[in-house]
Amino acid sequence: MKKILFTLAAGTAIAATPAMAQDVGPVGPFDGFHVEALGGYDITQAGSSVDDDSSIDNDQSIDGFTYGVGAGYDFKVGDRFVVGPEAEVTWSTAKTEFNDGDWEGFGIGNVKTNRDLYVGARAGYIVGPKTMLYVKGGYTNAKFDVNNGTDGTRYGRDIDADGWRVGAGIEQAVTNNVFAKLEYRYSNYEKGEVDYTADIPDSQRFDLDLDRHQIMAGVGVRF
Repeated sequence: MKKILFTLAAGTAIAATPAMAQDVGPVGPFDGFHVEALGGYDITQAGSSVDDDSSIDNDQSIDGFTYGVGAGYDFKVGDRFVVGPEAEVTWSTAKTEFNDGDWEGFGIGNVKTNRDLYVGARAGYIVGPKTMLYVKGGYTNAKFDVNNGTDGTRYGRDIDADGWRVGAGIEQAVTNNVFAKLEYRYSNYEKGEVDYTADIPDSQRFDLDLDRHQIMAGVGVRF
């Protein structure tokens, strides 16, 4: 909860800071191409509440700071509606907190999040001259670095997970070109494959059930 409050405070600070920014071109709020820097709180957890190891209190979630960049293009439809595609790449510090001698955790071993790709679209409604509420959705692909072992031998593998994402947020225009936003999004990864680090073919795709919750702040510029 402290991390969530810190992220919300950081988003407020971002919204206040760009008052010193200057316009970079004759565009308007909520219209045209934009790029943005992103940062926030990230938690991924197994979709089942069943512990995979009854002999220890096994952590079923990992959380940390997520950060990255995004881009998109907004089209105004009439005076109030906005639609457009968006994409982003992010990373996260989330990982299991088990010591080196314990290869269990998260159901598959010691896990550290890797990059996360997202491609989708959003639809917004302008509720004031400088304020827009929006919803979003699309495809997400995430990688998780996994260390696990058998008979005392440790193996390094990556889990390549596919899923979908939905979310909602608020965007505030600071100037015609500079904006800040705060959003919540939920991702579910339903399919995955094992990417081996050695010269071994990737596994066949298998069913997954991973839930990901994120609170993300962003600051961006329109061109």
